[in-house]
Amino acid sequence: MPKVKRIVLDVLKPHHPGALDFAKAIADQGYQCKVKLSVEEVDEKTESITLVIEGNDIPFEAIKDTIKNLGGSLHSIDEVEVEGPDVTPEKE
Repeated sequence: MPKVKRIVLDVLKPHHPGALDFAKAIADQGYQCKVKLSVEEVDEKTESITLVIEGNDIPFEAIKDTIKNLGGSLHSIDEVEVEGPDVTPEKE
């Protein structure tokens, strides 16, 4: 089964939780996921952020649910890297 290795998300989130807590909550959803959060724009009630998530098998549905549970909204998937299963050559 293909595995998601890297994904870049455009997200709108409220000011609270803050960037650090938001990124930690996202990282908690993956097995050894690395999360980079960049604040792109701030207005009176929200922040537009870019999330770059890297890992061996990123659980996208869990991450999407976490964003929603934290009050955020996933605007788009801007980039994705997926790796197919290892193919072992047959032995003769």
